[in-house]
Amino acid sequence: MDDLLVIIPTRGRPDSVPAILDCWRNTGATADLLFAVDDDDPMLAGYREHMEQINQPGIHWVTGPRLRLCGTLNEAAVAMAACYRFLAFMGDDHRPRTAGWDERFRVCLSGGPGVVYGNDLLMGEQMPTAAAMTSDIVQTLGYMAPPSLVHLCLDLVWLDWGRGMERITYLGDVVIEHMHPANGKAAMDAGYQECNSSEQATADATAYYAYRDEGGLEADLAKLRALVEEVA
Repeated sequence: MDDLLVIIPTRGRPDSVPAILDCWRNTGATADLLFAVDDDDPMLAGYREHMEQINQPGIHWVTGPRLRLCGTLNEAAVAMAACYRFLAFMGDDHRPRTAGWDERFRVCLSGGPGVVYGNDLLMGEQMPTAAAMTSDIVQTLGYMAPPSLVHLCLDLVWLDWGRGMERITYLGDVVIEHMHPANGKAAMDAGYQECNSSEQATADATAYYAYRDEGGLEADLAKLRALVEEVA
């Protein structure tokens, strides 16, 4: 079993591939990477071109039907959970900046079930826009985020899980920079327009509150607390 896999669902941004790989080299990261690309992506040829140029162990990519961010992440995480001790999510607009960030994540998660996240320079401690967790969480729940979500509010769920388990760590000195229009670090492209539309924000917020307040969260936390007790 390998230790840490970072899953990056991506659409419409093939140039994110070399940019992220530059971050891996600059920070000395040894975590494996999995780019998950939609097979109907209009820029699929650009992804293929970049991936064909990569001659680096531990860098993988998969294509499949468009499931949106949460669906794509869940499909990859469930498929890979038995192969890795730890699973992480990053968006294609996250950029690790701190040397040894992945080793810090490993250390934090090595004590048992839990969640860890760094400083994205946008939401900071308030929200884990990129996060890592032990793979037994995914195996226990059958997903890395509730399937009712599409793109937003996954980070709120990870906060709820980590706090509910009393197993969450924020590493403020570990920068996983979020290159987002909200902080002026990215242009508002079609992908941002779609996922940050008022309709999508309302739909995901409604799904999140239903999960949090109508029994879904409490049922998941019961499983996760039992997992913590089991491995203690």
